[in-house]
Amino acid sequence: MQINIQFVQMPTSETMEDYVQKKLEKLFKKYDWIIRADVFFKKENDPKGEGKICDVELSLPGPKIYASSNEKNFEMAFKETLEDLEKQLKKRKQEMKPYI
Repeated sequence: MQINIQFVQMPTSETMEDYVQKKLEKLFKKYDWIIRADVFFKKENDPKGEGKICDVELSLPGPKIYASSNEKNFEMAFKETLEDLEKQLKKRKQEMKPYI
């Protein structure tokens, strides 16, 4: 399992990288067929006070799974994105057919 974290046009954050690694490791233990995760953090000027964007793309057998969220801080954005991914993974797992 490979994790790729990128901070787009902003400085990198070691604490944020550690937080993302821990949360994704839990997800990979639950769904061992995930191949790779690409995480992108972006900052955008938003008049509503939000503008912290987190995009996550998971590579797995079949089509990729993608989720994005825009929140007040990066931790909330990543948490929201992770919840969306978990819903999609549960749905995908139900569709998977075991071959005997």
